[in-house]
Amino acid sequence: MYRPTSNLPSHLRQSSLSTSNSQTSALQQRINEKRAELENLKQLRELSAGLAGQMEQLEEKLSTLSDGTQAIATVLSNWHTVLRAIHMASAHIAKPQQDTEPEPDAELPLPQTLVRIPMQHVDQSEPAQPEDGDDSTVK
Repeated sequence: MYRPTSNLPSHLRQSSLSTSNSQTSALQQRINEKRAELENLKQLRELSAGLAGQMEQLEEKLSTLSDGTQAIATVLSNWHTVLRAIHMASAHIAKPQQDTEPEPDAELPLPQTLVRIPMQHVDQSEPAQPEDGDDSTVK
């Protein structure tokens, strides 16, 4: 077997061994650094996945909140119309005359009912009894 270092003087052989040892230790150190970096990247990936999941949950909650806000905005925008209709219905009520003294037991006239509520969804155990041809709605 031919060994190229056997012909070299001993001080050159030691320097080549120390060079190869220093290269090996440098490579080993670099490998260790890369392993640590890989572990950090794996942790970062896990944390990023957790954060992405939390962001998706937040998106769902914000979507629900947005839908609720839109419903509230719709209801509030309708209040002007409702109040105007009540005012119009109240304006047509006969005003009591000022020259007569109102009786304490007399009830003031109320405006005509403006809303009809279907009673079909009310307790199904009690059958609705329409009165005078009423179509099961409250007047």
